[in-house]
Amino acid sequence: MKYICFGYYDKDKFDGMTEDERNAMFDTCFTYDDHLRANGHWAGGEALQSAETALTLHWKDGKAITTDGPYVETREQLGGILVLDARDMNHAVQLIAQHPALRYGNTFEVRPVGDMSEIMKASEERRRHTVR
Repeated sequence: MKYICFGYYDKDKFDGMTEDERNAMFDTCFTYDDHLRANGHWAGGEALQSAETALTLHWKDGKAITTDGPYVETREQLGGILVLDARDMNHAVQLIAQHPALRYGNTFEVRPVGDMSEIMKASEERRRHTVR
């Protein structure tokens, strides 16, 4: 089963690190990511640019409206996602609990991926029968 791990970091703490400290953190984190890959648990992942580059969309007056930046003000920012392939939630937690980023003050939120296959299949069937 796949689990999405949202990685949060404290921007002020990250900005306060020296280049050597940041490099050491990245090196240990990437080494662990390599370990996850080698053992078949890495199903994907991406870093994100800073929250200042984000747009948030919401619905207002019948249309999508965008606002700059993250919707919620918080000290921690979403820094990236990691997709794990794990047996169950306990296994996913065991795997992410070993991630070195935790020792640098980062936080991970782990969520099971929602299986949309049956819903998508039903939607495709409905749309096939829709008269155009």
